[in-house]
Amino acid sequence: MTRRTLLASLSVAALSVSLSAQTPTNATNPHDTTKRDTPAPAAAKAPVPASGTVGTLAGGEWTTYNGDYSGRRFSPLTKITPATIDKLKLAWTFRVTTTTGGGRRISATPLEVNGVLYFTVPSHVWAVDARTGTQLWQFDWPSKGGETIGNRGVAVQGTTVYFETEDCNLVALDIATGKEKWHATIGNPDQFYFGSVAPVIVKNHVMVGVSGDDFDIPGYIEAHDPETGALQWRWYTHPEPGTPEAKTWPNDEAMLHGGGMTWVAGTYDPQLNLYYFGTGNAQPVINGDARPGDNLFTSTICALNPDTGKLVWYFQPNPHDTHDWDAVQTPVLIDTVIAGKPRKLVAQASRNGWYFLLDRTDGKALVSTPYAMQNWTLGLNSKGQPIPNPAKVAKPNGTLVMPNQAGASNWYPPSYSPQTGLFYVPAYDAASVYYVFDNNKKPEGWAGNDRGGFSRASLRALDAKTGKVRWNHEWASPGARSGILTTAGGVLFTGDPSSNLVGFNAATGAVLWHAGLGGSVSNGPITFQLDGMQYVVASSGDTLYSFVLK
Repeated sequence: MTRRTLLASLSVAALSVSLSAQTPTNATNPHDTTKRDTPAPAAAKAPVPASGTVGTLAGGEWTTYNGDYSGRRFSPLTKITPATIDKLKLAWTFRVTTTTGGGRRISATPLEVNGVLYFTVPSHVWAVDARTGTQLWQFDWPSKGGETIGNRGVAVQGTTVYFETEDCNLVALDIATGKEKWHATIGNPDQFYFGSVAPVIVKNHVMVGVSGDDFDIPGYIEAHDPETGALQWRWYTHPEPGTPEAKTWPNDEAMLHGGGMTWVAGTYDPQLNLYYFGTGNAQPVINGDARPGDNLFTSTICALNPDTGKLVWYFQPNPHDTHDWDAVQTPVLIDTVIAGKPRKLVAQASRNGWYFLLDRTDGKALVSTPYAMQNWTLGLNSKGQPIPNPAKVAKPNGTLVMPNQAGASNWYPPSYSPQTGLFYVPAYDAASVYYVFDNNKKPEGWAGNDRGGFSRASLRALDAKTGKVRWNHEWASPGARSGILTTAGGVLFTGDPSSNLVGFNAATGAVLWHAGLGGSVSNGPITFQLDGMQYVVASSGDTLYSFVLK
């Protein structure tokens, strides 16, 4: 999930954990000991960018983490096509530097709003002219701790830019100057929470998730007021004690310390008013002997009402995870016709090697099928969930399992093109040997696995309705992963493991174009249009690369 910490001897029993899975709207949790700053008054609310329609990018801009609410990362722009892509040329580069010196890896998806790019690295935010790459402002946050593995970007609404800090603050900045308007606490770094998630604006809610470094703390989603930062509600990724879902844990103690971080931005359907997101792995990681049962709501796709924070439905792709296969991969919203009937669907290529297509009104599975090599299941249950094979859990002398610990996919965003009907995912066929180091009744720590076994990387195109592989481009080496962008011009952009930005024919998988960058493409590329010209921007290492088709 994140950088793994192997401090097996570290006790976290004293951590203050909520006894409630749900904080009422406009109330604080009485069991939450996190100190919260009193935010300063904010300026009057400005209009929200018109990016709220599922599957529609407004005016060729890129105004939220996945471009729009749907998670498709599909742009309606058409100037770059298989016939014109060879005219795509480098426009400018921008290398980040920080107050601590040197560059930092850009894991963020830049947003483009009104000709300006906004993006982050941990503790820092930039505004850059999208035409020239000229810096307009830089904001530096004085962090007091937390994990600096990466930051996935900002949210923008009206005159405000929002981002999470690694020491668990939601910060609001003036979009014109980069000056702070307010900040509000979203977690306690002393409990090993940290911030890395790109916020998502849903109506009058700033939706934020949290990351954690695989200690026995619960994950949660919060909603904050966009004008003041005030907490509106918090929903924990464990059930309410005493509910039927709570029986998927051996006891409340295990459940309330069970993990389930929310470290990737979700998606939203305005018509259903549902916010969709995935949750992280259960704790203790890999060693599941002390937590028999499915362990809800870890490794689960959840649908929440963003106005109340109430859970509407859930589907668990990975019951009783013992391999560190979270389900935070983007839940992509798809509108299509199946058996002659229009359907509102949500799709996920999960880390465990399975593709799921669900009805997004109720979470019922229509398709559950492997999209990568896997050997850990005994088939499917009546709900369409994989049934774990007890023989494929970690053992003292090791167990060979596919996929490997990094997963058949990971957080790097997929894409869906309604033109081709294909769901594109950076896919890995790989194996790990999983080991158990602690055989106590209450194991601590992370157990372990090797990460150097068989591994084969591909860009894989799946039929979105069936999950069947329609084309597959195998990379020359496994290397780094990258997110994906598709366009109405029929072109797909992604990074390869050899530091190239590559353009493909989205329908056939034919390679059309490539450009060598300084390192791997560390999130998904974006595209936008200014002055009648279409741009493509990708981040690689500590540098943004902008290409333009004039």
